[in-house]
Amino acid sequence: MVHHTIKTKMHPAPKASSKINSMKQLLWRVASALIVGSLAACGSGPRVRALPDDVARPAVVAPAPVVRPPEAPRASGALAGLPGTPSPQQSYRSRWVAVSWDDLPGWQDDSLQDAWNAWLQNCERPGPLFGPLCPGVRQLLLASDDERRVWMMAHLQPYRVESLDGAIEGLLTSYYEPVFEASSQRRPGFEVPLYAPPDGLSDLRRSGRMWFTRQEIDTQPQVQEALRGREVAWLADPIDALVLHIQGSGRVRITEADGQVRVVRLAFAASNEQPYQSVGRWLLDRGLVRDASWPGIKAWIRTTQQSNPRLVQDMLWSNPRYVFFSPEQRSGVDAEAGPRGAQGVPLTPGRSIAVDKDSVPYATPLWMFSSGSGANLQRVVFAQDTGSAIVGAVRADYFAGTGPQAGELAGRMKQNLRLWVLWPR
Repeated sequence: MVHHTIKTKMHPAPKASSKINSMKQLLWRVASALIVGSLAACGSGPRVRALPDDVARPAVVAPAPVVRPPEAPRASGALAGLPGTPSPQQSYRSRWVAVSWDDLPGWQDDSLQDAWNAWLQNCERPGPLFGPLCPGVRQLLLASDDERRVWMMAHLQPYRVESLDGAIEGLLTSYYEPVFEASSQRRPGFEVPLYAPPDGLSDLRRSGRMWFTRQEIDTQPQVQEALRGREVAWLADPIDALVLHIQGSGRVRITEADGQVRVVRLAFAASNEQPYQSVGRWLLDRGLVRDASWPGIKAWIRTTQQSNPRLVQDMLWSNPRYVFFSPEQRSGVDAEAGPRGAQGVPLTPGRSIAVDKDSVPYATPLWMFSSGSGANLQRVVFAQDTGSAIVGAVRADYFAGTGPQAGELAGRMKQNLRLWVLWPR
């Protein structure tokens, strides 16, 4: 306990007004000090970062773990029909409203052959809800579109997907599988690495912490040392690496030391858990471009790279998210199939979409309607993938395919969207 002594020497009592003025001045000084202290506290604070606990490399100082704010209930992200997944009875980020088949615009006009090929892929891992439909899907492989439509209408009930506040329109973007030249070893002209996940990243993710940002990975020697030996390929251009990170997977044509060329699929393996930030938005906010599509961004890079390479580097670092890859060896027919999405099945160009798994579960067939400068789309699609930027009730990313032509379509697509879940009766 602390005791304070009080001096007892007497002085003439000051006037009451003088006491009041002195008290006011004291209170004002105390209040001012508190305000300044509060502002200083709000403006400071450590940057949150962490290094995996079991990286047996030169030490990197790891800041405190991220404290995430409370979130609304989340879906499990599993296949349709498993506990904790969206359904007509259980909503997380969307609401489903039962409708008639006549409410689906263009329903009678879709050519279902490509859709049936995608459905056969879907049946590789359909989950408990759509698995019982797979024998019927296989029996209709050689059927007419009219026969397939009749079967779907007999077995499925359409539900309009809308936000929890009733909005029925959302956003459609597109993605693709890029193909780039690469080297298996660092050499002149190929000096941009693509990495497999560092040791301990899965433990870090389970603890809810983030790894280093794109800029820190590129610039901090200790972090680069932690990734040494994890290189899966070397690219010629950091822009190509960013494209691969954003798309989440791709193919590389690797030239070996003896001159032989082999094509390797790079599948998404993990990320640094940093939030995705759009480089297009970064350019728009600074008035550097008016066209933030990938063709527009690439045109800006071509004109800026020579005159101001640091600005291009700042653009790259504006997206802190970093993706790690796993080489995937395929052979035969499987080698020509699309990349595997989050559902675990090969994606089908034009028929697979990435969704918010809190809105629509994997393996679910949907009817999609979208019109815009990218394409006019009225078709059956399947929820087979997801992405960090795909968030919202009526939100989808349309898989355009593989290579430059698919990339052109994907780079320009940003348009309205309506969705209907096709759910077993």
